[in-house]
Amino acid sequence: MAAKAAFRRVLLKLSGEALMGDKAFGLDNETVGRIADELGAVHRLGVELAVVVGGGNIIRGLAASEAGIDRVAGDHMGMLGTVINSLALQDALEKRGVTTRVQTAIDIREVAEPFIRRRAIRHLEKGRVVIFAAGTGNPYFTTDSAAALRANEVGAEVLLKATKVPSIYDSDPRTNPDAKALERVTFQQVLEKDLRFMDASAISLCRENGIPIILFDLGIHGNVERAICGEQVGSVVDR
Repeated sequence: MAAKAAFRRVLLKLSGEALMGDKAFGLDNETVGRIADELGAVHRLGVELAVVVGGGNIIRGLAASEAGIDRVAGDHMGMLGTVINSLALQDALEKRGVTTRVQTAIDIREVAEPFIRRRAIRHLEKGRVVIFAAGTGNPYFTTDSAAALRANEVGAEVLLKATKVPSIYDSDPRTNPDAKALERVTFQQVLEKDLRFMDASAISLCRENGIPIILFDLGIHGNVERAICGEQVGSVVDR
């Protein structure tokens, strides 16, 4: 029996680190290709797919600031890193026959469209994968916040956060061996317990507009499709 999507329009948040595989820095072509294969499978289900890509595999604004670079300059450098990642993902998808558009929150018309909400929605309606780059275009905001913002702007039914961890925990599993995985948690519980899998502004934005968040391990093959088909993978955050 063919898989059936549980959502019509989704926004997938990919960390920059997800694109570097086992490397310590930059892009791993094999990993980017594997992710593109998974997104292509989802696209063939008829899902309208938008993607926000981080830039942590190249540079993080906060880390650059801690190293002595002006915070605003560092954040702008991080935004440019997300553009590099978005173009790499676009190239991999296009080679697999998936039509894409990259839209940026800062103006780089030579390589990508500027973000225009109505145009982005129209691309989705026409079956194109839309990749949102450069975060929100503003310093001091994470790509998690950009993902929540774009999910709301394009009317996504769910925000998928693909990570390197299998679920949300009630405490940090790196320091607490007894940390428990949470299959389902409310927005309020996340904020009250300070479960830092996303920044608070992103969580609040999704809560205010009723967009559930599904966090899962991108390293397990097929998890993107499973999440979109409504299977239990990782953790679900909703009301």
